[in-house]
Amino acid sequence: MPTTTATRQLFDIDLEPVAGSRFQPTGFPDLGPAEFKRPIRVDGNLQWRDALLVESAQSMANHLEGAGWDGATQRPVATLTGLPYVRVVAADDGRYLTSSRTEAHRLASAFVKQAMLGDTQMTEVIRERLGLRDDTPLAPREIAAAVFALDPLCLVHGVFFAESAKVWPGQPKIARAVTGFIEAVDVVRALSGGVKHDDVRHGMSEGVEGSSREGYGTIPFHRTEFTAASITAFFVIDLAQIASYGLPAPATALLEAIARWEIRSLLDRGLRLRTACDLVPVDGSIADRSGQPLPPLDDLESEVRRLVGECRELVGPGEPLDVVWGGGRAKAKK
Repeated sequence: MPTTTATRQLFDIDLEPVAGSRFQPTGFPDLGPAEFKRPIRVDGNLQWRDALLVESAQSMANHLEGAGWDGATQRPVATLTGLPYVRVVAADDGRYLTSSRTEAHRLASAFVKQAMLGDTQMTEVIRERLGLRDDTPLAPREIAAAVFALDPLCLVHGVFFAESAKVWPGQPKIARAVTGFIEAVDVVRALSGGVKHDDVRHGMSEGVEGSSREGYGTIPFHRTEFTAASITAFFVIDLAQIASYGLPAPATALLEAIARWEIRSLLDRGLRLRTACDLVPVDGSIADRSGQPLPPLDDLESEVRRLVGECRELVGPGEPLDVVWGGGRAKAKK
């Protein structure tokens, strides 16, 4: 196996179901479970083993981002206090709607770019802050610094300003700097099922109001789960990409620390991905492929908070930028 290098930090973390041996993988429309053959070399010979994608990279990205957001208060968790982001509020009463931390496209979300900052649409604001000009080459490091000042987590989880070149000259794109997914090897299907009982209406007959589609009647169902010889969560932190932003050393260290903190947060609270997919690490002492330990959550939280304080010149007051969406042009709060 390759080891951690100066360009990547790689984690392979063995998982197991918190109870029993069965688990429910992710599924896709018109595909179902994502089964595949994994190539493994044994004594120099290539073998193909039955494998399964338990959780996709795009879904794991949502889980990693979720570690930094408090859904009860609709604000970032305390660890990320002091870092800016764009908060979208309603034009009629200023209630919270969404933010660059929770939208799928982050700063490039329709709710962000179509919102208003004072009398200016955010598309214009972002284009100006990123220094985008027609017939002008992009300056990637300047773009990274501008994105950092708007929402640093976009440099961890990526952002793509994909609308037409007239709207976003150069259409700048920042890839994910942290990627995770879960695979299982030597998998076997575990088939089961059950019955949804209706004690009031036992069966359905012609002319009877309602249908099984609406939940009436006694309905049998099947269920497909899996068992596996091994389940592994893979995480990759792209240190080279983070370094390529050309940010000051504290900002570079902060982005790396946030990525490690998100991974540790996700593992410590348990990977309850679905009702029938609740996974935990086999071993609590987690290290990357080179043997470097992933620090405890408290240590990573302290490191993130310390580095946030060292980045004041880049993030300013570190408060959310409130913008207005929904037809109103009321002054946005700064």
